[in-house]
Amino acid sequence: MYSLTPVWDMLVYIVLPLWVLAGFVDYLCHRATHVETASGARETLLHWLMLTEAALPIIAALFFKINALLIAFMAVCLLAHELTGYADLELAMRTRNVTPFEHQVHSLLEVLPFMALILLCVLHWPQTEALFGFGLENADFSLGLKQPPGWDELILPFVAFVLLAVIPYSEELLRGWRAGPPSEQ
Repeated sequence: MYSLTPVWDMLVYIVLPLWVLAGFVDYLCHRATHVETASGARETLLHWLMLTEAALPIIAALFFKINALLIAFMAVCLLAHELTGYADLELAMRTRNVTPFEHQVHSLLEVLPFMALILLCVLHWPQTEALFGFGLENADFSLGLKQPPGWDELILPFVAFVLLAVIPYSEELLRGWRAGPPSEQ
């Protein structure tokens, strides 16, 4: 049997930080192409929806026992995130110049949530198997609280998320509201 520590480390120290950094770089791309005058607040509201679709499963994983129910919930959130991302890109490409660099950033923003879910499924493989009717365990669809991480484990990710996602996308939304509705769609 092998240790799952490297899988956890890849999820927590590589995939999730890269996801937040890619979101910040995407914000910088939006700022450079004047998203506020191109699509107004509408595009930024899609960004906030994607942030919510990403945050809900992460918050759930912090406080609830990860089982078949949470894995299924996370998969639904991932699907919603991908569909919202498609709508976002469709709007962006219609209203402003989306550079090849921004497309590359979007590629990361599509694959990193998928990688996060895959790594989480590996960490909870018996329940992942059970969700699909395989393995030795029965699928657990109960909602059970777990011991949340300590403040020392939460502070740095929380601060990074606020500084690199909440504040920038709040500023982007404010710029969009101030600019008013775009003149042509």
